[in-house]
Amino acid sequence: MHVGSEQTERGLTALVGRMADSFSRLVTQHLQLARLELEEDLKSASMNVAMIAAFVPFILVGYAFACAALAAVMVPWLGWAGAFGVVALLNLVAGGGGVAWALHKLKTRRMMDDTTDELSRSMAALTTPAPVSLGNSLQGGDGHLFKEPPHGR
Repeated sequence: MHVGSEQTERGLTALVGRMADSFSRLVTQHLQLARLELEEDLKSASMNVAMIAAFVPFILVGYAFACAALAAVMVPWLGWAGAFGVVALLNLVAGGGGVAWALHKLKTRRMMDDTTDELSRSMAALTTPAPVSLGNSLQGGDGHLFKEPPHGR
């Protein structure tokens, strides 16, 4: 084995090692980003759910009184059964529309979108062929990869 080929093998081994370390660091950073983003999304969602839970009782009491008052206003024309039926129908239509709207918003929400974007960029960078510089340690002064021609010629 020639001295130049030993130097080349050491240089290639070092390059492969650095590449493996960089890839490992990239995967670790992607996992850390995913974990942090998931924690942030869960924290934000749980805070919103807690706020909703705190105000729901007030809404329910007020809503029950509003429905009773609306039914009482319609009693002279429809009777109690008709008035309660109309109020119930209005509630069903409004509630169904609200649930449909919430389901639509839930389906269109992108969770962990920053992590997905970063992972896509990394995959694009890894799959796109790029010129590799092996450094001066493997290239001769004339820009060739080896100092001597292959097979000693």
